Order: sequence, then structure tokens, then C-alpha cells
Amino acid sequence: MSLLLRDAPLCATMDDARRVLKDAWVRVDGDAITALGEGEPPPAMAAGARVIELRGRVLLPGFVNTHHHVPQILTRNVPRVQEAPLFRWLTELYQVWRYWDQKAVRAAARVGWSELLLTGCTTTTDHLYLFPRGQERFIDVEIEAAREVGMRFQPTRGSMSRGQSLGGLPPDDVCQDEETILADCRRLIREHHDPKPRAMTRVALAPCAPFSVSEDLMKRTLEMAREHGVRLHTHMAETRDEEVYCAEVYGCRPVEFLRRLGWLGDDVWLAHCVHLNDEEIALFAQTGTGVAHCPSSNFRLGSGIAPVKKMLQAGVPVGLGVDGSASNDASNMLAELRQALLAHRLVEDTAQWVTAREVLWMATRGGARCLGRDDIGSLEPGKAADLIAIDTRRLSYAGASSDPLAALVFSPWPSPVDLAIVNGEVRVEGGEIRGLDVGALVAEANEISESLLRRATAASGLDYFTRP
Repeated sequence: MSLLLRDAPLCATMDDARRVLKDAWVRVDGDAITALGEGEPPPAMAAGARVIELRGRVLLPGFVNTHHHVPQILTRNVPRVQEAPLFRWLTELYQVWRYWDQKAVRAAARVGWSELLLTGCTTTTDHLYLFPRGQERFIDVEIEAAREVGMRFQPTRGSMSRGQSLGGLPPDDVCQDEETILADCRRLIREHHDPKPRAMTRVALAPCAPFSVSEDLMKRTLEMAREHGVRLHTHMAETRDEEVYCAEVYGCRPVEFLRRLGWLGDDVWLAHCVHLNDEEIALFAQTGTGVAHCPSSNFRLGSGIAPVKKMLQAGVPVGLGVDGSASNDASNMLAELRQALLAHRLVEDTAQWVTAREVLWMATRGGARCLGRDDIGSLEPGKAADLIAIDTRRLSYAGASSDPLAALVFSPWPSPVDLAIVNGEVRVEGGEIRGLDVGALVAEANEISESLLRRATAASGLDYFTRP
């Protein structure tokens, strides 16, 4: 398919020069952008193409979500853990998540990918690390759902091998032995990882966190990833509890633990990184280690505020992540952009405030760099045809015409983006996903969610329908 997008009053290319085009047009052929410019497009640009008028709409690259736990959608705002900090939140929700099956994961993935797409995200990752006994193909299910919805997807094969019997947090029956984990990592790379430019599916490897796997698994996962040329991901420095745990068990801070294992480098990105000191930020910059900044989740669980401005100033790759929908309660990328802007306004030093344009950069180029991709995140010839358009002729943008690009961050409208194109295919048009029965999907997800909570309540003796 060929497309000509034209008459966009503003187009943020997010190229290296950070050009902003006025009265812009973009030509798409197949899965790639082939040309773009300002003013009236040359007549040849319309040849054989569907023409889409973008009057009143700001055009951008699709956003990149760098951290998520999409099955958690089925446990959004559970009353029992609405005020719980991370470790209690995890411990109690494990009692629900142990009942996940493929039907549950598929419904959650369809909800999550749709919600992300409707809020401007065209590429997402997912950190799925919990596999109840007998359930080993969850990531395959997520990949199928991503293809159905039309998302560019980079799942991370997560893992937990240290259950409660070995001093870990999770129940033993949601953990796997290390040989099973590594065998499935190898299978997923073989069956699904596509290293070609503009690939729709790539795979990364992602032990959950230092307190849920062994040092040996961390090392063997790293060796496998580097052998096959895939990226590495894990949680890091999210809470003070983690800092205490690493000090007691490993005798060092969390980042130092990763450094000793060789788990830093330009093929690694880490989720959260709230509690970093200046030396650790410098180490990330030196090694090219990326960070998935998840402000909504960090606020929701009381984890703190990551030193993002310092990271950006040091040259650390920083992307945005909505994180798990049970610790954010949404998979809304536009909302995450605004939260990233506001989170850092709580810091007294105004030099550490993040700007709207820095937020947009994190949501596009920063995220692409975290995922090791130079084929997405900007609008340039040869890049993947992942584009979104947002209509600024709405009430929330009235009075914001002095800087309509910043308005997308300061004043995001709660309704969906108007247009989303992924890999050259129109997936959202007029604010709706083509072919999606929203009512039926919501009903299915709610039915599964309530069943999971009832089972957990009956088995654990904890009332998941009532706040403690």
C-alpha cells in the first residue's frame, strides 16, 4: 500500500536535527517512509497512493513503550492492594496471577495493545516473567495478539527461578527451573526473533529482578543473549527495599551487582532506576545502558522519582514505559508523557525539570534507542512507516496554539489519537481501531478478571474484592 499524508500544519520528525516541518507531507510505500517535505507535495507523490488529509492535525512518529506487564490488566485497581507498596503488592497479587492461562493472557494482550495503539504507541515491549505450572506459551500468545491488533512488538522473555522455598518473593508454582527457562528463551529466539530492519517482532531476554533469579541464571541469560545478538532487560533500583535486599544478600548496591555480572552495556535497558547516585548515572552513560522511565507506576507504588534529567544530561538512553497495568491502571502512552513531565516538577531544583520536548524525545527516539532500533522513532526516508496524527481542534487545546507540539504533553485530550499507522498499515482511523469490537473485548476481560479474583479469594483466604 502507498499513502500520501498531506497538509499537516505541524510535523515533528524527531530526526537528529529535531526538525519540525510546517504544512508537511509524508509519502509511504509499503512498510517504509520514502519521502517527506513542506508545502505542496510534488504531483508524483500522489501517484498510486491513498491521500489522507491532515488539516488541524499534528503528525509525529509513533510512540515506543519500553516496559510493560500486560497480563496485569486483569488486576487493575484491585481493592486489596490499592495502597500497597511494591513488595506487599507483588506478594498478594502473585496469589491471583498464579491462575493465569492462555485465554487470560490473550484477552489482556488484546486490551493492552489496543489501548496503547489508541494512545499513540506503535511499538511496545512486554516483560512477562510469570509462568504458572503447565503454562509455557504465554509469549507466543502475546505475539499472536500483537499481530492481530497490528502492533510492532518486542517481547522480553522474563523468568523467575527463586520461589519462596529459596528465599524469593513469588510462590514456587509460578517459577520455573533454570533449564526450562533457558530452553524456552532459545526456542523463542529461534521461532520469533527477526533481526531485519523494520521487523515487526524481535525478542529480548529478561530475568525478572535480582531477588527472583539466581546469579547463575543472570550470567547464563547474558551469555545466551550475546551469543544470539538479542537485547537484555530487567528491573533495577526501583525501591529502597531492593537496595536493602541487595546489600544484605550481595553486599553491594543493585547497580554494582549488575556491573559485577557484566550486565551493563549498549545491549541492555533497565526498568525504573529510581534510586541511582551520580556515579551510577555516569556508569550508565559510559556503557550505553538504557533506562525505561515509568513515572505513573513509580508514583502509584510510592517508589520515588527517577533522576531523569541527570540521565539525559549525561547522555543515558531514556525511554518511557507504562509499566504493568496493575501498577499504573492504564496502558495510556499520552497519559504517561504528561506524567513524565509533571513528575519532575516536584523536584525543587528547576534545572532538573524535564521539558515537553524532552518527553516527546524519550517517547520516540529514546525508546527506540533502548530497544536497540534505528529503524523506528523518527520520520525519515527509509525508516519504518509508523506514524500518528492528533487533532488539535479540540477543547483541551483551545488557547494552546502558541506551541501545539508542547500542548500534546501539557494538555492531552483523553480520547484516542485520530490516526495511527503501523508498518504502513492504517490501524486507527477516526479514533477507532479497525475491526475491533470494544464492548465484547471489555466484557471478556472483566469476566476473566472476576474469575481470577474469586479463585484467589477462595484459595488464599484474602478478600480481593475489599480494601483491607
